[in-house]
Amino acid sequence: MSKILIKAARVVNEGLTRTLDVLVEGERIAAIEKNIAITHDMFVIDGSGKHLLPGCIDDQVHFREPGLTHKATIGTESKACLAGGITSYLEMPNTNPQTTTAQAYADKLAVAAKTSWVNYGFLFGGTNDNLDEIKAIDVKTTPGLKLFLGSSTGNMLVDDPATLKSIFTAFKLPIAVHCEDEQTIKSNLEAYMDKFGDDIPIAHHPDIRSEEACYLSSSKAIALAKETGARLHVFHLSTARETNLFGNDVPLEQKQITSEVCIHHLWFSDEDYAQKGTHIKWNPAVKAASDRAGLWEALNDDRIDIIATDHAPHTLEEKDQPYTKAPSGGPMVQHALPVMLECVKQGKISIEKVVEKMCHNPAILFSVKDRGYIRPGYFADLVLVDTEQEQTVTRDNVLYKCGWSPLEGTTLRGVVTHTLLNGTLMYEKGNIKEAYCAKPLTFTR
Repeated sequence: MSKILIKAARVVNEGLTRTLDVLVEGERIAAIEKNIAITHDMFVIDGSGKHLLPGCIDDQVHFREPGLTHKATIGTESKACLAGGITSYLEMPNTNPQTTTAQAYADKLAVAAKTSWVNYGFLFGGTNDNLDEIKAIDVKTTPGLKLFLGSSTGNMLVDDPATLKSIFTAFKLPIAVHCEDEQTIKSNLEAYMDKFGDDIPIAHHPDIRSEEACYLSSSKAIALAKETGARLHVFHLSTARETNLFGNDVPLEQKQITSEVCIHHLWFSDEDYAQKGTHIKWNPAVKAASDRAGLWEALNDDRIDIIATDHAPHTLEEKDQPYTKAPSGGPMVQHALPVMLECVKQGKISIEKVVEKMCHNPAILFSVKDRGYIRPGYFADLVLVDTEQEQTVTRDNVLYKCGWSPLEGTTLRGVVTHTLLNGTLMYEKGNIKEAYCAKPLTFTR
């Protein structure tokens, strides 16, 4: 049995940071103690001066497979996860074909079993006409359901009120939603196209996909969840106003309505459109600096429960088109944790809170079994980071298939030096081990 000993790392776990040794035997954590004796059968990693975190669980990624593999694949993007300290992900259903049938779901799992570099799970997709498929979901192997209440692809916009209520009533696992009111956006877009044509200045993106569009949709979804008792999770909040729809009066385990914020909404603001252009075009839109400040406040006071990436790559040729043709989304998994470590340096959040929002809480919310914590008996998904080392994001060092990052030119104080996945050292100082040891996520239900 293989043994790895991480010596004298500052272990960040469950709200505390302590200097400890962590022993890994096989796939799991065997011991967490001070001064574990070194034996001849151990591979020793010196953790002194570094922080050891649980592997991050990203609850929202778009890896583009099947059907959109010119942008990305499960293989390319999950490999980038290793360099970014993300050891598990939940991938979204808006691929081609969409993951809205049992067969499409099984096909995606089969691809991941052969090509994913980190642990994987897939949200099932809802439509106006697949309620029977939704009811047949295996709750032990499916993390939850994804509904587009705005900005959908294919036929995934769920806009029939009766169907939506039926889904909310019938489905008891987490229902993750994209909330933007489609009619509001359509009306705004028509007004700006009348003025500018297709080449609308990107600075108007948050005016088109507006605060009102977000708030109207989020508030309706929350009202329906309260009416039906659904377990609702609202993806990628982008406005300060929306944060007031969520509470922090009970622990996450007891919440029926939860929320997420993404790295780009915490990092960028509308002031960055002048330099970054459509490279920071997301849905929902990056909005005002005051919205960003409100998101930070809600994240720190626990109205927002999870930090995710919404990793959604497109080619540069696609992103560099005029406003109405440039797709929304950007790649982020490789640099999400380093961005948050930089924010720790800037005093915006504690490293313990980062671990709570990126590791513990996704495991709690989606009932992920034996991951998200540094505990004896848990899978050894571990990330060693050097918070004093700097890295500058360049086009030469990104691992995404699309070959670019919206963070290019940014220097971050925080580097992932080692990533362990299921007890195997998969990433070490820029080198990725050519071995597959990823597993499908399972859920304690």
